[in-house]
Amino acid sequence: MRIIKRSGVEEDFNSAKIISALNRANAEVEGDDKLFDYDVEGIAKSIEQEARTYDRPLNVEEIQDMVEDSIMSLGKYALARKYIKYRQVHSMSRDKYDDLMKAVADKLLGRKIDNQNANVDEHSFGGRMGEANDVVCRQFALDFLVSEKSKKNHIDNRVYIHDLNSYAVGNHNCLSVPFDDLLANGFIVKQTDVRPAGSLNTAFQLVSVIFQLQSLQQFGGVSATHLDWTMVPYVRKSFYKHFIKGVKYIENFRGKGLDIYNKEMSIDDKAYHHFPKAYQYAMDMTKEECHQAAEGMYHNLNTLQSRSGNQLPFTSINYGTCTLPEGRMVTKAVLDLSIEGLGKLNRTSIFPCGIFQCMKGVNRHPGDPNYDLFRLALKSTALRLYPNYCNVDWSGNAGYDLNDPRTYFSTMGCRTANGYDINGLGQLKDGRGNICPTTIILPTLAMEAKKRIQNLAYLSNSSESEYDLKSEFLSILDEAISDARDSLIERYNWICSQSPDSAKFMYENNLMAGYVPEEGIESALKHGTLAIGQIGLAETLQILIGCDHTTREGMEFAQEIEYLFNKRCKEFKEDYHLNFGVYYTPAENLCYTAMKKFKEKYGVIKDVSDKEFFTNSIHVPVWKNLDPFEKIDIESQLTGYSNAGCITYVELGSSCKHNLDALETLVNYAMDKDIPYFAINVPNDQCMECGYCDEMNDTCPKCGSKDIKRLRRVTGYLTNDYKTSFNKGKQQEVEMRVKHDSF
Repeated sequence: MRIIKRSGVEEDFNSAKIISALNRANAEVEGDDKLFDYDVEGIAKSIEQEARTYDRPLNVEEIQDMVEDSIMSLGKYALARKYIKYRQVHSMSRDKYDDLMKAVADKLLGRKIDNQNANVDEHSFGGRMGEANDVVCRQFALDFLVSEKSKKNHIDNRVYIHDLNSYAVGNHNCLSVPFDDLLANGFIVKQTDVRPAGSLNTAFQLVSVIFQLQSLQQFGGVSATHLDWTMVPYVRKSFYKHFIKGVKYIENFRGKGLDIYNKEMSIDDKAYHHFPKAYQYAMDMTKEECHQAAEGMYHNLNTLQSRSGNQLPFTSINYGTCTLPEGRMVTKAVLDLSIEGLGKLNRTSIFPCGIFQCMKGVNRHPGDPNYDLFRLALKSTALRLYPNYCNVDWSGNAGYDLNDPRTYFSTMGCRTANGYDINGLGQLKDGRGNICPTTIILPTLAMEAKKRIQNLAYLSNSSESEYDLKSEFLSILDEAISDARDSLIERYNWICSQSPDSAKFMYENNLMAGYVPEEGIESALKHGTLAIGQIGLAETLQILIGCDHTTREGMEFAQEIEYLFNKRCKEFKEDYHLNFGVYYTPAENLCYTAMKKFKEKYGVIKDVSDKEFFTNSIHVPVWKNLDPFEKIDIESQLTGYSNAGCITYVELGSSCKHNLDALETLVNYAMDKDIPYFAINVPNDQCMECGYCDEMNDTCPKCGSKDIKRLRRVTGYLTNDYKTSFNKGKQQEVEMRVKHDSF
């Protein structure tokens, strides 16, 4: 006698399987509802006899129906319910497993390309393996690590848990790397140890190496907070080396007295001028080395693929405030390389994300010592989109140490920033980062508020206008913010429970500040940020009041919403002694997936879900026709509520490269409006045949080729052709962007 399994495979009838299933159900009931052993064996034997009367193989479901009927015939109804539940649970497990394996197969075979991360190639071997692994890890995290409340909020499109694949193993998000210490002291890796940097060239190489190594310890970006200051000692070391060589071989000096020189001396030290030819030689050689070293860093950071999916480390470098000749040399080299581009076609560099730190009295106006570098940065932005601009004088970074560039305001390229540390490190940025983020889907909460008001009006036979929809929304939002807090604490505790061996490079070399081995890794993690993010403010306002925050009414309510976020995070920070912060989420993938789920539940709503994406965080909708100053004016009224990261950008045409004065005006205007992080989007279309780079349609105006790459900003970072790298929602968002260049 044969049985057909659910998989379609036939096997011999085995009564032991019936006995095993009955015993499992029998163990969960007591008293008269229990079967005796001989009853269990009798049921199995009778079913075997009944099955033999059929002239065909029976399937498993038919056998299980017979078991249920036999239990019911004995009057064991409680046992029957247990058996039915057991059957349902196993069926659900099988269905879930089948769904999981189908999802894994879709990723492994490249059948479902979602472009969840614009810098991951999901077609590649590594990308397919990585995506398949992520499917399993995300499911594991939801099923075994996340609380029921957090899981429900995530599934219901209310409070989104980012990077569940990384949640599964308990690693953290991002880090500002303490390069000053690592380059000066050296570091340990699995295979060996690395000596301190002895020259400028070596220092730049090690920056790339450290970026790559640290990126493997986490799931987010890595940043250098003040690269120009960091490189000062290594410019001096290289200059000294070239100078001594020049004295001996150009000046032909072999006498005594060279001991007055050392590797720590400023390259502007007057003592160097005793040998003018050697001095000039050393200056020329050091500038050349600096340029080559920076070029090496750019090439490394655009080619050293580290994570699965041929993904490059998400790297950022902040610079622009060092007025020492050594730091100025580094900043100039970095900007020159950004302008030159990479490879034979001089392509725009995707990484590192360049961030120019604007600072009053240092680089913002004519007469400032680094004003010339600011102008060079503007030229680079006009051609390459980088650098972005961060505001050292931002009010949210009050209390920083003017004499310590490690405390100057800096960002990760996407927008993440380190605020004031309640656990003792103050405004120090190095060695700190975002531990984990979560994002509240505001439009979902707005629809819940609307539905609740409708129900109240129906039950009381009254008009909806008698109820305050805005107050109802704020009440629901308040609950969601608390839920987000609880979700972050759950995750934080899980991350803190990991062994330091899980991120040995990071902890062994003290990349994360404050680590005390005897106290465990929480001694370091407590200095990082727990970020409560948001998405879809503009659409939420449309649902609730019928306009967005480009209107006075919309802005007033937007400020109420952001005030609540800010107030609660301040309270959480004090209550839990953890750095909760308001985060204006980049939502590279979430802008599309959250909208997709929203539409499935609520359908297409005019000015809300009649497109493929939600507007990121508090941004003005990309289709609004404003001039750049208006856009800055609007968003500057909200950016002050965020202390864990935000960005404001304007969209300009290619003509801006011929008008650097206008760009300077814009950047200074944003800084004066207390915008913490500002970026300018310019079209960066490039012909892959001849290298021509400018705004173009489908055909290169120079050579006629149709092989065009259209580079666009995705969050704060750049990525290659948006038509192939972005998801469906992000592609539409790019195409709907209105240029703000009517000035």
